[in-house]
Order: sequence, then C-alpha cells, then structure tokens
Amino acid sequence: MENAAIADRLDAFASLLELADANPYTARAYRRAAETIRAAPLSVDELVRTGRVRELRGIGPGIEARLRELVETGAIAELAELERELAPGLIGLGRYLGLGTKRSVEIARALGVQTADEFREAVATGRLRDVRGVGPKTEAQLREALAREDEPRPQRGLVLTRAWELVGGIATALDGEAAGDVRRWRDSSERLAVVCAAPDPAPVLERFAALPQVVAVIEQAGRRAVGVTVEGVPVELVVAEPERFGTALVRATGSPAYVAALEPLPDAADETSVYRALGLPWCPPELREEPFRGEPPPLVELDDIRGDLHCHTTWSDGRASVEEMGRAARDRGYDYIAICDHTPAVGAVPGLTADDVRRQAAEIAAANAVLAPFRVLRGTECDILPDGRLDLPDDVLAELDWVQASVHGGQRMPRREMTKRVEEALRNPRVRCLSHPTGRLINRRPENALDLERVFGVALEEGVALEVNGLPDRLDLRGEHVRDALRAGVPIVCSTDAHSVRGLENMELSVRTARRGWATAADVVNTRTRENLGR
Repeated sequence: MENAAIADRLDAFASLLELADANPYTARAYRRAAETIRAAPLSVDELVRTGRVRELRGIGPGIEARLRELVETGAIAELAELERELAPGLIGLGRYLGLGTKRSVEIARALGVQTADEFREAVATGRLRDVRGVGPKTEAQLREALAREDEPRPQRGLVLTRAWELVGGIATALDGEAAGDVRRWRDSSERLAVVCAAPDPAPVLERFAALPQVVAVIEQAGRRAVGVTVEGVPVELVVAEPERFGTALVRATGSPAYVAALEPLPDAADETSVYRALGLPWCPPELREEPFRGEPPPLVELDDIRGDLHCHTTWSDGRASVEEMGRAARDRGYDYIAICDHTPAVGAVPGLTADDVRRQAAEIAAANAVLAPFRVLRGTECDILPDGRLDLPDDVLAELDWVQASVHGGQRMPRREMTKRVEEALRNPRVRCLSHPTGRLINRRPENALDLERVFGVALEEGVALEVNGLPDRLDLRGEHVRDALRAGVPIVCSTDAHSVRGLENMELSVRTARRGWATAADVVNTRTRENLGR
C-alpha cells in the first residue's frame, strides 16, 4: 500500500474513534501517526513488513499492530466494525446539517435508514414527524439545511493545516489541484474545493465518492459533486474539460468578489493563459481576495527567510534542546535562530527567571561552538505585565540578542487599558518585536480589544516590528492587519513560535499569511542577515 492510502485509513480510524467516544488520546495518537506516515520518505508498507515501522516517530506497539493488520489484509477489522455500527455517511450528512453525532445516529436508527439518500427521502416524505424528540421546528431546520446543499460550507472554518491536509489529500488522490479558500491560504477555510481535468468526468466522480475522506456525496450534477467528511465538512469537486481547466481553477480559487470582477472569464487550459487573454498579469492566489486587476508586487518567498526569530526549547514548554532546534534550523538553510522561551508570568507553562535566562546562555554558547558559523541567538518571549512592565529586569534584557514582548494573561482587558499596556511595553528600548499582537486563537478566542492603529504608531516611533506568528491556530497578525501595518510603515517578522523541530515547518504558514498582506522581502525583518537585524 502507498503511504497516502495507509495514512488515509488511520485518519478515518481516528475520526470514527472520536465519534465512538473513545479515549481522545488514542484518536489523537492515530491522527499524529497518519501525519507521520504521510510525510515519511520511505515506504511504510516495507517498514511494516520488515519490522522497522516503530523507527518512525509516534508509532508504538498498538499502532504497529494496526498497521500490520492493514498491510497484510488490506483492512482494519475494528474500523470496518465502527463503519457498520456508526454509519459514517449519515453522521457526516447529519453533522453537515447541524446535528450532533449522537442525535444523527438516534434519528437514523429511528427512521431505519442507512444511507444519505434514504435520509433525504425520509425528510422529504415527512417521516421525521414520527421520530421521538423531533418537533416541527427541528424538521423545518433540517428541510431548510437540505435545501442549501448547493452552498457547501462547514459549520465553521477549518484551521489552515487541517484544511490543507483534507483538500491536499483529495487533490493528490485525484491528480487535481487544491482550490477554494485553501489555495488562497485563508486562516480559516470555509470553501474547500478541488479542480481536476478530464474529458469524461464519470471516472473521476466515482473515484471521489470512493475516497476514504468522503463518507457521503450530498450533491452530484454534470461535472460537479459535493462530498462530506465524517466530521460534516463539505468538499466540492469540479471536473473541467482539459481545455477549460485553467478557467475552472481561477473561478474555484478566487473569492466571489475577485472572480466577479474578472468575469466573463475566457476558456483556457491553464491559469496563465486565462490572465493573458484578459490582458492581465498572473495574480498570486494569496491576493485573490478583493477585486484587483493591477501588477502584483514581488511578494516575499519562503526562500527569502534567513532565520527564525521565535522558537522554544525544553527550558520552557518546548520538546527539543537548544542544539537540536539550532541544528534543525541550520538544516533548513537558515543562518540563525532565536531561542525565545517564556518568562514566569505566562503561568500555564514553565517560564525562565532572570537566573534561568543567564544559565541558558551557557547552553546557547555550547550550541554555537558546535554549529558555527550558524548562530543561535539569545532571546526571550517576555510577558507584558498588566501595567505594561516586562517580566524580566532591564539589565537582563540588555544582555539578549532578541527580545519579543507578548500578552498572555489578562486578555479581556478593556480596549483603552489593553492598548496602554502594549504601548508601554513597546517603549522599552530593549523590545524588538511584539509577538502574536492580537492574541487570537482561531475558532477559540477572539482578538484582544487592542487599538492596532495606535500600536502601529508607537511601533513605528520605537523601531519595533510586529510578528506574523505561524502557529496554525494563531496566524497573528492576520493578512488584513499585515497590510495595515505595512501601510503604516511598520516592518514585520515571519516566525514559527516553534515548540519542536517539526514546528519549524510552520514558517510557510507565516510567510503565506504575510503574502496575503502584500508583504515583500524588504518588509520582513528576518530576510536580513544577522548583522542587519538591528533596530
């Protein structure tokens, strides 16, 4: 079996374990194993057969046994049993319509239905009225939701990494291209789409319906279909004629407002030809949010980044040592990395006191001796206290190469107080960057009540940069705020906030978010050499 196929089955198993209310750590372990297998450079099938699969990170004896069963028999018996018991197609449709897992199963059993089509028929013929606990209001809501199936949107947006995993996996399986919000690198993706090219759409549509990610097809007509995952997330498939593939990809990638401003789109086999026929330069997908017909700027590229200025180690809540983080950064082609562990006021995780920061200097010096000419910079992610003071003494901050200031606690402060708090911290001459400036967590916590316009003004006065944090659930600053900062003349830093070696991979998320804010390499501090990082 191919690695992707093995990973897909483990992902499906993890999803059904979650639906069955299994231990959440077990489901999470299978999902992490799927990620590892999908990225593995070697054949996992071969590693299983030769007894070496536990050499992969996160593969223990339990998962190894499942992998051996899958490789040797082509199936996982417990997965098949869960699929029979839970009817994931119905659960996926139910969750898409706004029902919880348990309620979906209860209604399906009361109606005696096994498929999404049978469920639709039961709703259409009024049989819902016979189900205990389903009143006229719920019936009306389900009818209305079913009537909106041609507008596929999840109940809430997916974080970018999950969206790319889902859409990218489907696109790869169908030899197509990821499109929709994902291709524009939106931080929370709602429209998930894949575009393929084929003279006859039927075989592609059949393969789509058979994918392990797709538990039910809720709509199919002509060259288009919409499938849902077991979590109720809809994914749209467009199978274009080869000579119209470029047109379909432009239409499926851009926001409705962007595409409407380009209409009517000419038929073309690739995107470059579409733009050429329109008399326009090709536009990077990240900029296809608002109507735009001009010459795009030379956006920052991942290869422009010379170092990562926000990383954690085992000194606070990271998983790797200073040398391990430095070596991994060097292997990525960087010239430097800044170790910015937390300070005590963060509260939820270990933080470094002034003495700890000075003791860490010895480990950083030892790493530099081994990794030279690559450089590990002494840094800190220093908490901003409620009154705007920093969580480390100024004499300690003065010893460091890079100081990031962050708000963690007290994030519900009123706008005026929060803004004053941040402004006060930015006026400390040791501060070089404001980390995750708005404090949001996508789908979990809104932005802090912060007057960004005032913060931009102070940052410009003091020579402080603002971070574009690459953690998937942060991406803070977001694209719109990046553009506002750049218009105000404030530079940005593309950082990962990596808590592990693998976390360094989040630099692409940071760079793509910066690109959504129209950032060029000149706007990004860490495209500079180490000697030119100065204020």
